[in-house]
Amino acid sequence: MMTTGRLRRLGYWALGTRLFAIALLSLPFAAPAHAIATTDAAAGLPQAQEDEAALDTHEVRRELDSFQAAQISLRQAMAIAEKLHAGSTTADISFDAAAETAVYRVKTVQHDRVWRHTIDATTGAVSGSEAASPLTSLDSEDRGNLVVLRALRHRLADAVQVAERATSGKAISGGLTRERGKLNFVIVVVAGSDLKQVILEPPGGRMR
Repeated sequence: MMTTGRLRRLGYWALGTRLFAIALLSLPFAAPAHAIATTDAAAGLPQAQEDEAALDTHEVRRELDSFQAAQISLRQAMAIAEKLHAGSTTADISFDAAAETAVYRVKTVQHDRVWRHTIDATTGAVSGSEAASPLTSLDSEDRGNLVVLRALRHRLADAVQVAERATSGKAISGGLTRERGKLNFVIVVVAGSDLKQVILEPPGGRMR
């Protein structure tokens, strides 16, 4: 499953905020959203895990505060990264406040290469050096996901726009996942004090 490290971590963020799972199916990106799950991950945890959860919650709140203060949106960061290489499309993006300056970590795919970029969340400047790896260096599942992604009419940016509109929030991360043989977009949105995970199934996402 090609999703950002931040996106994988968000499964634990329900400890301090409510995490909703929202399904938006039967695209092209016009279906109404409906909540299919709400979790309270802190319920019934042993004391040691509750203490660790409290620390994680503090870090999450700090990161969310940093995200809310960012001048560059996730969609803008995607556009900046995609302009660096003609014909590239975003496969994975996440907000990262752990560095000295908050940034977006972006992975784009162009032909047979995967590019990794760091975009300053305040200025939109590309920081650090670019890193590229051949598509063949990925495992078969990630490689298959990217092959399908390149063939789709919809892009991750389209999914982010739909997710933000459906939740009245701001996307903090997005990536790809495979579900029952189909490629899905997975977007995590900050809406008020809640985190909402939106799964979108694009037409033509069936794995070959």
